[in-house]
Amino acid sequence: MTPAARINAAIGLLDEILDGRPAEQVLLRWSRASRYAGSGDRAAVRDLVYEALRRRNSLAALGGRLSGRGLMIGLCREAGQNPDEVFTGATYAPEPLSEEERAAAGGEAEDLPDWLLPLWRHSLGADAAAVARAMGARAPVWLRVNPLRGTVTEAMAMLAEDGVEAEASRDLPSALRVTSGERRVNGNRAYREGLVELQDLSPQLACAALPLREDDRVLDYCAGGGGKALALAGRQSQLRLFAHDAEPARMGDLPARAKRAGTRIEQVSQPKGVFDLVLADVPCSGSGTWRRTPDAKWRLTEAMLERLFETQAEILDEAAGRVAPGGHLAYMTCSLLKPENEAAIDAFLARNAGFTQVSRQRWTPLTASDGFFMALLKHN
Repeated sequence: MTPAARINAAIGLLDEILDGRPAEQVLLRWSRASRYAGSGDRAAVRDLVYEALRRRNSLAALGGRLSGRGLMIGLCREAGQNPDEVFTGATYAPEPLSEEERAAAGGEAEDLPDWLLPLWRHSLGADAAAVARAMGARAPVWLRVNPLRGTVTEAMAMLAEDGVEAEASRDLPSALRVTSGERRVNGNRAYREGLVELQDLSPQLACAALPLREDDRVLDYCAGGGGKALALAGRQSQLRLFAHDAEPARMGDLPARAKRAGTRIEQVSQPKGVFDLVLADVPCSGSGTWRRTPDAKWRLTEAMLERLFETQAEILDEAAGRVAPGGHLAYMTCSLLKPENEAAIDAFLARNAGFTQVSRQRWTPLTASDGFFMALLKHN
């Protein structure tokens, strides 16, 4: 596909997404139907779509309208490219610009839903604008080195064998930021043999801060794919690890991942007894990960957010009942919004006198990578 053909394909996909269809579904269906598109073409079109969604409002202002076509015109202009050179009407290229499109001058626009702006500013204060700008850029790829399989030096050398270059985080040396070859990670020997796992820096930092003792019983209460349980296994090999999720299918890959990592994690449908540490990475707005799933911020509504607040409170109370006296509860979200984070913890402590706060911390793209929050609580 030519660059113009890729842009033309992205226009059609964006129009579907703007009509309310999830981006991943739209892209997957197009990929399966477009046998003519090679892997490089599919990756390029995907990048165009996600780039446009991250900065939807500002690109629409540059392109003259909120449509797939307007977003691609805006993206050309933002990159300093004359859209007339792309929108030529040639075979597989988008139609030429209209006079109205050619006259679009752009303007100020926030790349967040209008209804969310007050809450975003309240939650992030002086950092609100800078974090919003950071959310308009592509997220970096981070890897976690698994000490059960080898050292950081060995991991970096093995990655480099297959053309994946990485550098260690200053804050957590076992966290590696991929600097080139990110699309080769899944096929890399270091990944296949369990020496590295994909995991963003922010949750890696959170997991590294959790208190662990040999033989602790640890429950990952909203386990999903089990990434945090795997991170804890790497810190303390004698842990007794249990994983639970309200939707067990989410843990479908966990046995294979645990085997690859050299550990064992028992999946439980109904956790029994109490635990020394309970992790509750609760369902949330995902506002800290909108660089990775940018269409999610445009599909989020006030009603959806209100329902999430209720769910988070329910899970917190349920998870608290699983914590042994003297044990800890770690509440986590990939959100940057105060009602899902600090306010949720304040409300929990107000209704649960048996718990005290040990610490709370929020990470943002300005301080780590994805937006992430953790509060560590102790059962008195």
